[in-house]
Amino acid sequence: MAPNNWLRFFTALSLLVVLAVPVQGAETSYVPPIEYLRIAPDTNLTVDEALSSDRWQSLADASPNFGYINDTIWLRFPVSQPATINLLEVRYSQLDHISFFLIENGRVAKRVETGDFQPFAERPIRHRHFLFPFEQSIASDYQILLRVETEGAMQIPVQLWNDQAFFEHTNAEDQMHAVYYGILITVIFFNLFIFSALREPVYLLYVLSTLGYLVLVSSLNGTAFQFLWPTSPALQNQIMLLSVPLAVLFTLLFSRSFLKLPRTGPLLNRLVMLAITLNASVALMTFFLDYSTGSRLTVALAIPSTLLLTVLGPLQWWKGNPQAGYYTIAWAALTLGSAITAANKYGLLPNNFITSYGMQIGSALEAILLTLALAARLYQERQDKVEAREAELNAMAARRSAELKLMDHALHNPLTGLPNRSSYEMMLNDLMMRSPERRYAIAIIHLNNLQSVTKTLGHRNSDRILELASKHYNAVARELPGALPVEQSDARNFFMASLDPQTFAFIADADITGAAPRAILKCLEGIRYPIDYLGMQIPLDPRLGVAIFPEHGTDANTLIRRAVIAEGSESARERGIAYYKPTRDSYSADRLTLVSELREALNNDDLALFMQPKQSLKTDRIVGVEVLIRWPGRATPIRPDEIIQLAEQTGLIKPLTRWVLEQSLALRSRLLEHGWPLNISINISPNNLREPDFPIFVQRLMNSHYSHRGSIIFEVTETSMMQDPENSLKTLNSLNTTGIPVSIDDFGSGYSSLSYIKQLPASEVKIDRSLVTDLATEAEDRVIVQTTIDMCQSLGYHVVAEGVEDQATADLLRDMGCDMIQGYLLTPPLPFDELLEWLANSDQQAQRKLG
Repeated sequence: MAPNNWLRFFTALSLLVVLAVPVQGAETSYVPPIEYLRIAPDTNLTVDEALSSDRWQSLADASPNFGYINDTIWLRFPVSQPATINLLEVRYSQLDHISFFLIENGRVAKRVETGDFQPFAERPIRHRHFLFPFEQSIASDYQILLRVETEGAMQIPVQLWNDQAFFEHTNAEDQMHAVYYGILITVIFFNLFIFSALREPVYLLYVLSTLGYLVLVSSLNGTAFQFLWPTSPALQNQIMLLSVPLAVLFTLLFSRSFLKLPRTGPLLNRLVMLAITLNASVALMTFFLDYSTGSRLTVALAIPSTLLLTVLGPLQWWKGNPQAGYYTIAWAALTLGSAITAANKYGLLPNNFITSYGMQIGSALEAILLTLALAARLYQERQDKVEAREAELNAMAARRSAELKLMDHALHNPLTGLPNRSSYEMMLNDLMMRSPERRYAIAIIHLNNLQSVTKTLGHRNSDRILELASKHYNAVARELPGALPVEQSDARNFFMASLDPQTFAFIADADITGAAPRAILKCLEGIRYPIDYLGMQIPLDPRLGVAIFPEHGTDANTLIRRAVIAEGSESARERGIAYYKPTRDSYSADRLTLVSELREALNNDDLALFMQPKQSLKTDRIVGVEVLIRWPGRATPIRPDEIIQLAEQTGLIKPLTRWVLEQSLALRSRLLEHGWPLNISINISPNNLREPDFPIFVQRLMNSHYSHRGSIIFEVTETSMMQDPENSLKTLNSLNTTGIPVSIDDFGSGYSSLSYIKQLPASEVKIDRSLVTDLATEAEDRVIVQTTIDMCQSLGYHVVAEGVEDQATADLLRDMGCDMIQGYLLTPPLPFDELLEWLANSDQQAQRKLG
């Protein structure tokens, strides 16, 4: 606070002390001897009845203070010194109704009605206190009669004045109040400025707390009514009721934040929160309670709340809270002043300067001390920040060194020292951003045999082999035309990055590298060369996958992912290197969406089974049908083999196969109802053969449909069986005991062992369509098919030729001794109803029906 403000404050306090001294000189003002009459609120007296009453009592104290009562109070007192006394002052501005009667020689000479329930402009003199001017002559005898009704505290401090002396006196008092308001307003704006700069809630709470006391005090002494809302008595009374709980509420919130009670005093914090809740509740209740009840309730709650605020400081000070010292001294002043004022309202203390202005004095001291405390807190926080900054500057060199090491570790593989995935992606993104017109090859090297090496030699040896491999691969990549360094500095050049313990990557200019195919082969040979370690040649089985920017992607994540997909392809397994091909990407976003749609279609029974007939070449009869999956109603058609492949890749093949089995049994039942006892062939995935519970499921299903036993045929491809020969054979044997015949599908398209085929419990072999399609034109195919038919029949198998599309091929197969044919020569796959119609209208109508 500026020095001139301090001077003004202490001058005001001095004025308050001077005003506290009893006024000397009866010629200008005096407090008359007073008699009072207390009347029940439901009793109405006229002036004459009041004057003639025998119940008048002398007032023991100098100033009437009856506390909170509902009775009507009559006061009477004589008026002397007619030459100088001409003004009555009632120094309490919260009286609802005051009737002033000037009695001259026993009769009413003047009457005035006023009170704070009436607009301010209707007062005889517009002053915050109630002033009643009057005139008297020497020849008459005068006395004043006051009738007072109020719902608040019934205190009627009266004093008779010479009007000139009063206004001189009140001018000094108003100056004192102006200094007091100035102090509070200065404190409010000072802390509001700090809050706007720092955005710390404690300063805003203190602004609200101080503002609450400013409104409370200005409402108590009538200043707010006089200057802010003089035409709204109801608003004055409502704000008078609200100002007490709101001032206490914001003070509690400020104290809680200032003393950091949630952290330093959990128990006290709970008590403060209870007091906050009670004050907030009382503030709301004032809108619904009458003025008398509301004022009593707010003052009654303010006393324990202020006592709690007083206790908080010493307790926290004793616990070592550094802010509690300022707080204790500040709130001791405010609490003492507030308690004195509250006790005065209840009539426990008489009216005097201390009891009338206790809250003002206390709140002024509190505002100044807490402002100093907040300033000291701000200074201490800034000092702490300066010291912390100095400590940070002192440690900056060491921290920077540590950060550089951490950054180096964050961008490099700790084992090989090569740039890691983050470094590789940053370099790749930078390349694409700086030169988007160029083509870049993103190559991934995956060590497929590293796990076997680790299991054989242990992790330590495996780590050492990885170090040697990283140096070798880095040297090989450096020699590749168009290779770009992943990291380049004066100390080291890295052309290779380590994405994970088993995966390396490098980048090359695709146009330059593509123009040197021999260099690519040499690089591939160098990478695939075994690592020499302790005299051993360690094969790591590296495979390369390559994706091209921008054809295969425009961001690092997509390019790396697609290079990994290429590395895992069949082409990479066969040749050691493969380029990404979108048509072979089973991990695209569209694929994920298709998985969800397939699962939903399976759950909603949106899939369908079509059937393609098998015809016996010996009898020309239809002897069976093969069920084939279809997805009707789909906006974008999808091939059946894509459905199966998707189901196998996502684990949906298990529920899909079970659904097909159940639907096939239902279809055969319907065929029997229409008189067609046909066998039904069902394609089984190799994934089904690896399911432990698959034979059990089939057995239970066939037990439930015993009439179809032996008429349901499982078709398995020779290629799928060779993926896991042992488990496939075990599963097929279990199915055979269940009464499920097995057919070997796509025979001749793979490289299966004849000795293994002989072990299968199969009764039928289906020659692959690739051997049948050109049978009429290719002599070599005829030789292969004839040999296959003879061999299979000699082993006891029935032979089915699939993919027959013309009569010439059918005739050749009949001549070769083939048992059955299947294909578009007969009909494309048909839904059930169309199949029935085809059977009825075909040339096979002569075959015997059952039923």
